[in-house]
Amino acid sequence: MSTFWSLWIIVLTTITLIALVYLLFSNRKSTNKGPDSTTGHVYDGIEEYDNPLPLWWLYMFVITIVFSVGYLIAYPGMGNFKGVLGWTQINQWQKDVDKAEEKYGAIFAQYSSTPVEELIHDKKALKMAGRIFSNNCAQCHGSDARGSYGFPNLTDSEWIYGGSAEEIKTTITHGRTGAMPAWGTILGEDGIKNVSAYVLSLSDRQAAVGDAELGSEKFKLFCVACHTADGTGNPALGAPNLANNIWLYGGSQGLIQRTINLGRNGAMPAHQELLSSDKIHLLTAYIYSLSNGDSKTDLSLNNNNSEPDLALVK
Repeated sequence: MSTFWSLWIIVLTTITLIALVYLLFSNRKSTNKGPDSTTGHVYDGIEEYDNPLPLWWLYMFVITIVFSVGYLIAYPGMGNFKGVLGWTQINQWQKDVDKAEEKYGAIFAQYSSTPVEELIHDKKALKMAGRIFSNNCAQCHGSDARGSYGFPNLTDSEWIYGGSAEEIKTTITHGRTGAMPAWGTILGEDGIKNVSAYVLSLSDRQAAVGDAELGSEKFKLFCVACHTADGTGNPALGAPNLANNIWLYGGSQGLIQRTINLGRNGAMPAHQELLSSDKIHLLTAYIYSLSNGDSKTDLSLNNNNSEPDLALVK
């Protein structure tokens, strides 16, 4: 914080406290005499007596002001002044983390030595991992892990970067960056329609516009390098399968054309700086269990050709 804004906060806070003290004690005495004198204010037949605050009420206000002054001396609040106790929210957070690590570290270490394929059958481990998922992953993938538009569904068996335990752990640890280049200027309007028609034909769907046969030639020229000749994708490149009728950004022809025209950019953040390796191992087991566990349920959404189409892949 700059010196100017620090002084601004200090001066403004000090003036506010002084004004509150003045307001409190300046209204301690009434201007009229007599127990039944009023302020002259009348509303709906109700008159306002001109009486000072009860003494106990006055003392409560005084206590709050004294407390606020003491708080601002002990803790940060007056600009760049750090407080005599030296408290910071970062230090407090670290203390809480260290305390939790001391209490639960041994448990996480025990689970870390257990293979993911075995952990998915441990209900206690998955319950702990579910809380880690809720705190770190549900914001994007949803509390039920079924994702949303642009965020993959983690509960089915379709994976862009691979669904083995090791591949999932790699994704969580190091993150992923997906990039679909824009082809609008290269293909042109007709080319986009034709390629989208061909992409739909890969999953046995009929396009409303465009020539799938002509689109096939463009696909072979520009798209097979990533999506392969049969359109089933390449996990090593993060190129999704286009032949399973499951879509990350929507499977209607309009949304497919938008993807081809403008491209797509997605990023899965790396969590190695946010979570310990033990927690990542446990989180891997939870995500792996969603499609491989004892009570797995295939919740993948099939394309219904509506706008927007939110069938998802990983």
